[in-house]
Amino acid sequence: MGRLTTHVLDTASGCPGEAIHIKLYRLDGDNLVKLKDAITNDDGRVDSPLLDGDDFKPGQYLIEFAAGDYFRARGVELAEPAFLDIVPIRFGIADADAHYHVPLLISPYGYSTYRGS
Repeated sequence: MGRLTTHVLDTASGCPGEAIHIKLYRLDGDNLVKLKDAITNDDGRVDSPLLDGDDFKPGQYLIEFAAGDYFRARGVELAEPAFLDIVPIRFGIADADAHYHVPLLISPYGYSTYRGS
């Protein structure tokens, strides 16, 4: 069975993104269906897959990362509103038997992602 995982790295400080609130949604037409809330651990990962088993299905998904809250909690001075507050990553799952890993590399003024392994 396939699964969905994530990992956050703070590229500004060179450490894992700890205690970042994550929301996962499935797109159903024009509607977002919230599937999960999670918080990253001290390694910047979620303790269990965001999706697996019968819940892991092909389709369009959205992960939102509360980056602004993370940087504020670390004492980073951000403009108001912050340049990056909620970072959305919209992606597709095509293979129900594959592992989809969606990492986030984040700083207060930029981010990147890719399909990891």
